Amino acid sequence: MLFFKNDYGQGCIPEILELLEKANHTDNNGYGQDNYTKKAVEMLRSKMPDTDTDIHFVIGGTICNQTIFKHILRPFEAVISTDTGHIATHETGSVEATGHKVIIIPNAAGKLTAASVRKVFNDHMIQYEHMVYPKAVYISNSTELGTVYSRKELEELRTICNELNLYLVMDGARLSSALMSGVDYTLNDVAKWCDVFSIGGTKSGALFGEAICITNPLLKPYFRFDLKQNGAMLAKGWLLALQFIGLFENNSFYTIGKKENDLAQEIQDQALELGYPLFMRSETNQIFLVINKSELEYLKERVDFEIWDYWNDDIVVRFVTSFATTHEEVEYLCVYLEEAKNLNKKEQE
Repeated sequence: MLFFKNDYGQGCIPEILELLEKANHTDNNGYGQDNYTKKAVEMLRSKMPDTDTDIHFVIGGTICNQTIFKHILRPFEAVISTDTGHIATHETGSVEATGHKVIIIPNAAGKLTAASVRKVFNDHMIQYEHMVYPKAVYISNSTELGTVYSRKELEELRTICNELNLYLVMDGARLSSALMSGVDYTLNDVAKWCDVFSIGGTKSGALFGEAICITNPLLKPYFRFDLKQNGAMLAKGWLLALQFIGLFENNSFYTIGKKENDLAQEIQDQALELGYPLFMRSETNQIFLVINKSELEYLKERVDFEIWDYWNDDIVVRFVTSFATTHEEVEYLCVYLEEAKNLNKKEQE
């Protein structure tokens, strides 16, 4: 069966396995105080030379987001997110479990706009201390719907956050795909726009790991205390660092993102030619197709994918490419999509 269910269903790129093998019998200080971590931090800092950035490594995306908001928000402060945002949907209320409300607003093609931030902020100011205080803005790039923020959109968000004195936090679980989607900005620009952001390893060819990058000087002190208290500080921290050395030493982070995007676009273009409607036009490695029940029954026997939503009598499904996806697998998937469509046509005749 073909696997297009997610971009973390395989192990890791060979470069990381080689590093793990070489480092397996070395002696290391614990909790991120080792030489591998120092090397990984300096490697990432070299990608964003215009910003003084503190970098911390954690095991996964949920603990990453939970720890960030636990650290940067006071008890009565809240974070603004779209209704599709990961902290609002797929993290089991982890941010809210720390006592911070997630203010949910409708998404615009998966994205959050500066105008929507202003509106929700103004709405909360009417009752002022009788409501939570919106203090942070959470965005994902790429988004949960495969879309990507433009330079203009990110600059507008930074401007409104400056005006309203809000923190801008970017979830970069799929930042490799976002940066390789044809946008006119780099990791260096992201660091200048965001107060805090993450660089995802788990969905970009690593075994595990996210890098938390803090650029706002006010948010840097005592972060390791929150890491430890939140269970986010790994004793064998060098294992996390090795993931990012493997991803960035030879720029595999970027080549993987481009490969995933290119393969996904092949699938999306072919699906459109075959007559499948798109739930959302994706610019990255997630593809959302609208299929009927007959097509679903045919495809699920041959391809492992995810049911994303229901659209009237039809089903929205998601296919995802990963570092391990091959051209041959993409070709087979496109054949199955064509066969499912042809079978459906015959049933309707």
